[in-house]
Amino acid sequence: MQQGETRSSFLWRNLLRGLVWFAIILTAYILAAEELEVYEKEINDVGDRLPLLLTIFTVSEIVFGIIPPEFFMLIWQSKGVLSEYVINLTYLTLISYGAGVLGYYIGRYFSKTHAYQRIHQRYLMQYDEKLRTYGIYLVLVGAITPVPFSATCMLAGSVRTPFDRFLLVCIFRIIRFAGYGWAVWAAPNYFT
Repeated sequence: MQQGETRSSFLWRNLLRGLVWFAIILTAYILAAEELEVYEKEINDVGDRLPLLLTIFTVSEIVFGIIPPEFFMLIWQSKGVLSEYVINLTYLTLISYGAGVLGYYIGRYFSKTHAYQRIHQRYLMQYDEKLRTYGIYLVLVGAITPVPFSATCMLAGSVRTPFDRFLLVCIFRIIRFAGYGWAVWAAPNYFT
């Protein structure tokens, strides 16, 4: 956190960072589309392994969002079937939202355990000051930016953020997935 940073500047800085990374991923995908056509069968084969991909994504979301959801969106976008893409995107959204709720409960009920303290010391401590400064607003930033969503949810649970407010703020995660999902689906069509 930068000295004297306001809530809105914190949000906009992280949102801009997220949009830049999203634009880089999407641009690289569009520029490599012709080269990727050689691997279309392999990519589609990976995309057809829905249980495996959803398991990988679930583990990633619980473990602080290691793999950006946009990679999964790109795999399914390449198949070109909108109804299948929307269904798979819905799965991703529900998994991410559920992982956030699970993170909240992990923080709430296990924050006094030795295992949680080790996780906190290693991964979450960097967000403690931000949580004290921004409160539930940090969860909002985690929901719509690259700030790890699950980590912010664990912190919110560990300080006993009211659950109804937490769930309400987490709805922005759904909005992010809808917006990014639409962009991943639509952007390649603008350049072909």
